[in-house]
Amino acid sequence: MNPLPHNVLPDTAHVLSDGSLAIGGVPLLDVAAQYGTPVFVYDEQHLRNRCREAVESFGANRVVYATKAFLCKAMARLAHEEGLMLDVATAGELYVALSAGVPADRCVFHGNNKSLAELRYAIASGVHHINVDSFDELDRLETLASEGPGKPRIALRITPGVEAHTHEFIATGQDDSKFGFNLGNGDALRAVTRAQRSSAVELIGLHCHIGSNVFAASSFARAAEVMAGFAAPFDLPELTLGGGLGVAYVGGEEAPTISEWARVLLDACRSLGVRSAVNVEPGRSIVANAAVTLYTVGTIKQIPGVRTYVAVDGGMSDNARPILYGSGYEAFLPRAVLGDRSDRVRLVGKHCESGDILINDAAVPADLRVGDVLATPVTGAYGYSMSSNYNMVTRPPVVFVRNGESRLVVRRQELADLVSLDVD
Repeated sequence: MNPLPHNVLPDTAHVLSDGSLAIGGVPLLDVAAQYGTPVFVYDEQHLRNRCREAVESFGANRVVYATKAFLCKAMARLAHEEGLMLDVATAGELYVALSAGVPADRCVFHGNNKSLAELRYAIASGVHHINVDSFDELDRLETLASEGPGKPRIALRITPGVEAHTHEFIATGQDDSKFGFNLGNGDALRAVTRAQRSSAVELIGLHCHIGSNVFAASSFARAAEVMAGFAAPFDLPELTLGGGLGVAYVGGEEAPTISEWARVLLDACRSLGVRSAVNVEPGRSIVANAAVTLYTVGTIKQIPGVRTYVAVDGGMSDNARPILYGSGYEAFLPRAVLGDRSDRVRLVGKHCESGDILINDAAVPADLRVGDVLATPVTGAYGYSMSSNYNMVTRPPVVFVRNGESRLVVRRQELADLVSLDVD
């Protein structure tokens, strides 16, 4: 029957008496009817559960949510309410966080090529600290020192030479990386020496990031070993062991829980004698499994002897991960979530690209028909945040569901929005 794996659904997913699926007590078919499709549907309780698990596992003020995974004002506010700090990598991400009412001193400013204007904005706002990525960035901070006010706190991003088993586009800890100060060639030590001697900054810690969607908790332990050895002589107050814990996207995949990840990482730090406060930066593991994307099937093309194409009203504009990384997903019909998924089809979008493929070989029920609402789970990370207006398609809305109620947190773009920036 090829049933849908339950571990790809949000925490509050519940099969109703008629075989349809509800999340947060709200039937998904009702969400599609009220808000249209495509639509991102987030289980708010799931988001809060993962935030609380992270804080309980790593401790208060030690978890920095990677906003690049998913950010809107509602998400920034929720993460802050649950005790997470926010990792922002651009002036835009910082602006959204501040607009949501998150205090600047609960934000950490990231990025490998921060402009002078972005650094000025971060300092003036009063962010908790800046993760410095290059010698050029140190130059910019020293240029800004004459402007005041105060001396920004910084951590130095170190490239530890640890290769995580993930897609090459989201691996960040290896020597061949655009990120950070290379440990192996001596840049990291030179950066620490310079920062300690500089009157323009206050060095509070070291930081590393080994990659995104990392399934092996042992990779984080290895990074801890390398970073602990490098950091020990400096005795700085903070050590951030970044990198995104992976999640299961399809049947057969398994990933450590946040609690399991914490045990491995913190046990490694204790055994290494790390005295600094240890910070982490989860993003995907907080939000990915919280959401499903709902589409409407518009076209079914059966090509005998070749394959069947099923086209929906979204595609690469709301989920770029398949075309970027070859990422896999599951599909199901919310009207019959436990149904027999005996047919194989290629699930595609509506864009003018043959590569606009959401699922290359999707398992779907044999009675799939035009007009059906079809769902893809585990789309809470890097779906909305990577969405685009390709082909001038309007970006989907975001809906939070909880306790039997739904609320719109990001409205659907309107056609007028597509020309709102035009000046002629």
